[in-house]
Amino acid sequence: MNTHRLLQVLEQQIAALASEVTPRGDAPISQARFDAALFANRGTRLRDYLAEVQKNFTQLQTAARDNRTNQVAYLAERLVTQIAALKRELATQGLRRKNQPKEAGAVDLYHKLAEHQDYERRLSSMIQDRESLLRQQSTLAAQQKMQHELAGRLMRCRQVLARIERSIEHKEKGL
Repeated sequence: MNTHRLLQVLEQQIAALASEVTPRGDAPISQARFDAALFANRGTRLRDYLAEVQKNFTQLQTAARDNRTNQVAYLAERLVTQIAALKRELATQGLRRKNQPKEAGAVDLYHKLAEHQDYERRLSSMIQDRESLLRQQSTLAAQQKMQHELAGRLMRCRQVLARIERSIEHKEKGL
């Protein structure tokens, strides 16, 4: 295939891709979908990746005009791979949404936070009760074991609370 024909075919594919991406290109992607070797872009929207494809196509046109055959071959192969990856992503987005667990809304996060704060309160109360039992333990090893168990549970509970609070902050900031 000659270079001129290759450019025409790629231009048509990019135009078709753009028409598919445009209606849903602003929807954020929940996690990285593409390998870093495929796209330099680390954006969170499909339109960011489409923009990179269009930029690479412009570079391909320039390289073809300047008769840089090695660069033309590299950019053409990269563009074909990027276009195919974006088409696959568009084709599987509906499936991804169905199969992914629903992202917890802010209300769910606040509910989770309240629930874990209640766990923390009950754990603290249980620790106070167990401290009285701790004094009754006859061996130092038994006392240390009980202290370690209680401290570990409370620490894990507080770590979960901190994660939930960070999730709420991210959600409120729109991240």
